[in-house]
Amino acid sequence: MNIIKELLKNPLDTSFDIEPLIHNSMKDKIPELELAIDGFITPEQADKIKIIKRHYEDLQSRKSELENIILSLAGSYSEEINLILTVPSFKNIFSAISVISEIGVNMDVFPTAKHLCSWAGLTPTNNESAGKKKSVRISGAGCYIKPLLVQCATAVVKSEKHPEIRNRYLNLKKRRGHKRAIIAIARMLLTAIYNILKKKEPYNAELYKKSDVLPVNREITVEQAILLAKNQGYRIKVAV
Repeated sequence: MNIIKELLKNPLDTSFDIEPLIHNSMKDKIPELELAIDGFITPEQADKIKIIKRHYEDLQSRKSELENIILSLAGSYSEEINLILTVPSFKNIFSAISVISEIGVNMDVFPTAKHLCSWAGLTPTNNESAGKKKSVRISGAGCYIKPLLVQCATAVVKSEKHPEIRNRYLNLKKRRGHKRAIIAIARMLLTAIYNILKKKEPYNAELYKKSDVLPVNREITVEQAILLAKNQGYRIKVAV
């Protein structure tokens, strides 16, 4: 944007120093940037760019006005917003406001976190007939909150700051694939938000770290093993 401002001052002059006008991350690409602006802009083109620039600035101004209105309406939910901002990958206040606008702050309307996840379209369907499991795709519900949670989940699994989430994602990805693993992480984030709003407590990673560690001695009965296998869709054959 700073480069455009310089070009619009005198469209025929491209001899200015661009280094003070660019972001630090672009310092290594100065030769490429100089080639990109090499040439000239006619006065007519400059006039068009000025109109486009004013339109862009006007849109930014309208966006700021809308954001101010949203912030004023969300003022009474500042406590809940601050609690949601403790959840991994929720850094933008408008993301927290979006969640509250969808699910509210009173979690008593949802008997459990599973009910909330089902309402948001993050729970696989249970489609079984004659002992055969069919499609277990998630539903089309939660058309607004689900994309937001998926976006947050995609961001948080790339970070090593939250191993309780990243480890779970990597384990699920090996068995179920990337897409299903991301949905599971989105469900995990929504479950955390449910408990946070329910208990009025900030996010606690220790709870998930403890659940992520399997007990050393794990034992089940034969009946439990058969039931577990049946729930996974296996048919039990009795050896003769």
